[in-house]
Amino acid sequence: MDLDPLLLSRIQFAFVISFHAIFPVFTIGLASYIAVLEGLAFRTQNPQWVRLSAFWTKVFAVVFGMGVVSGIVMSFQFGTNWSNFAQASANFLGPMLSYEVLTAFFLEAAFLGVLLFGRDKVPAGVHLFAAIMVATGTLISTFWILSANSWMQTPAGVEFRDGAFHVISWFDAIFNPSFPYRFMHMVLASFLTGSFVVAGVSAWYLLHRREVDSNRKALSMCLWLILIIAPLQAVVGDFHGLNTLEHQPMKVAAMEGNWETESGVPLLLFAWPDRETQSNIMEIGIPHMASLILTHEWDGVVPGLKEVSPDEQPVVPVVFWSFRVMVALGLLMIFFGISGLVLRIRRKVYTSRWFLQSMRAMSITPFLAVLAGWFVTETGRSPWLVYGMMTQAEGVTPSLTGGMALFSLIGYIVVYALVFTAGVYYLFRVLQAGLEDDDTDEPDEQSERPMRPFSAAHVKFEYEPYPGIGDDMDSDPTRKGGN
Repeated sequence: MDLDPLLLSRIQFAFVISFHAIFPVFTIGLASYIAVLEGLAFRTQNPQWVRLSAFWTKVFAVVFGMGVVSGIVMSFQFGTNWSNFAQASANFLGPMLSYEVLTAFFLEAAFLGVLLFGRDKVPAGVHLFAAIMVATGTLISTFWILSANSWMQTPAGVEFRDGAFHVISWFDAIFNPSFPYRFMHMVLASFLTGSFVVAGVSAWYLLHRREVDSNRKALSMCLWLILIIAPLQAVVGDFHGLNTLEHQPMKVAAMEGNWETESGVPLLLFAWPDRETQSNIMEIGIPHMASLILTHEWDGVVPGLKEVSPDEQPVVPVVFWSFRVMVALGLLMIFFGISGLVLRIRRKVYTSRWFLQSMRAMSITPFLAVLAGWFVTETGRSPWLVYGMMTQAEGVTPSLTGGMALFSLIGYIVVYALVFTAGVYYLFRVLQAGLEDDDTDEPDEQSERPMRPFSAAHVKFEYEPYPGIGDDMDSDPTRKGGN
């Protein structure tokens, strides 16, 4: 059996980037949250903010380390599996990756030490400044990486000659047509991820009556953020979709499962795109809705996949279903944002068992949504590496064999499995320990009971029911904290 080095290289890069993406999307949002906590602690001198910041800084350090380890491999792959692309794009991507290291990674690494170990060793203002610098570093890193990836989606400011891309306008290349939309989409996704993880962990602690007042504050902050950002993400996503329709129409056609260029295109809720027959099987859709969403006109014209030859079409089923998973999870996030507001008004937000249980499960959904979005973005660009200018087949390493690609893929899977297992084990130990001190005036008798652990799936946390869950703790004068 012949092993296709191109296919295996694509699978390998997809695996590595999917594994890596779940870490920075969390640390970007969490770093900003920690900076806010540090600011509140500096201003109010409230020890609850200090405990929350100290706890989530530990979590940040573990996840940041896992992200660094998994991210280093991606750079090596450009040379091992995609050497033609690396050589051709070096004039642009080389400086871009260098800027990311010089302006972002060094900033994060330098101040992370102060944030982790300097709480009692430097003035409070310096510690706050370190937290802000770490958060700023994560956003700067996002800027450069998203700019580089967006250039591959919508190349600008370059010309291709003598087998290489030559930059003729750095401004146009960096601020390429899709970059502003994709940058905002990613930043909001990171804030949503951080919010849902913090909210889910806080809900888990509340179910166990652990550090009740501090975790009420954490849950409240995150629910306000989710209420604002989840709908805003949908708006930004709509603008991003319109931009994609203009610059990458075949990606949008694959997202919609639309084969023929026509007007009044329905929004397909369910279908199975078949590349062999160039049609869909078992369509269920809402008439005209795709045209309305994409063109803002009832009978707007939406491009079809048949405008290009089959070998220039993306892998339609992957793009089609990944897009629907992303949208469905986004709508679910909006639902829980609104549900949190309703329960807050009814003064049940901290005591509603179904809501707290659901928020625990929801903590994993932003990661799934981000992965689905990356599948849409990267698979939808296929067969191009640099859209319209260089194909994947042209960018792969000529001397790479299928056996070599398979060997490295298996190696990455084994190593990453070990790294992930060790990291998650230590992360669960940090979560199990909780905040450093109980923040109630009188220790809760239930807090003396040992907590039962997280499950590995994170969704099926085990717990024993505790008194007060389901009761209105807000009406209990012995409990502190508000909405």
